[in-house]
Amino acid sequence: MTENASKSGFQKAKMLNVARRLFWQKGYNATGMRDIAKAYGCRPANIYNFFANKEDILFQVLREEMEKIVDPIRHLEDDSKTPPLEQLREIIHVHLKITLSYRRSAGLLFDATLDKLSPPRRKIIVEYRDLYDRILRKVVERGIDAGYFNPIDVKLVGFMIASMITRSRVWFHPKKGASVDELADFIFRFTCNGLMGADDFRPGTASD
Repeated sequence: MTENASKSGFQKAKMLNVARRLFWQKGYNATGMRDIAKAYGCRPANIYNFFANKEDILFQVLREEMEKIVDPIRHLEDDSKTPPLEQLREIIHVHLKITLSYRRSAGLLFDATLDKLSPPRRKIIVEYRDLYDRILRKVVERGIDAGYFNPIDVKLVGFMIASMITRSRVWFHPKKGASVDELADFIFRFTCNGLMGADDFRPGTASD
């Protein structure tokens, strides 16, 4: 990689971080290209050297985060050798660490701004999300099949685990309470306790 290419990549990454923070603080609709340029310390024209428009920035922010969540766990989709408990722990740790490293962009993932993207770009983000859901559900199913977990609605389990992790952005503080690793371990144990005590509850089947 040439020095110019390295410098260009650094500038682009920094612009994305600035945009991510502003989208969180002001909201996507209220943030303009001039706002991003001002916060970065350049003229608006410089932003257009890297991004076609604001939607392009949003798409790259969302895709970057989804890639960092999904890419490290892709191998688990067809992994039938690693114990399911280890697989579940890995998913939770990876997802939580990425989520909290991007905590200022809370609210951008999982549908919050998908309607701001063009259909082709929205499809790409949704495919990442669907892949994550599919991997997580397969891991839970393996745990059930192996006898670690009692039968339960794996779709609901996936939603609950992802929600716990995503919601932690709202209240987590790196200098107060548990560390990221401690929180990941807590969520893992909490999830396992629920799965091991599951009674196959499904919405609409509870007695009055």
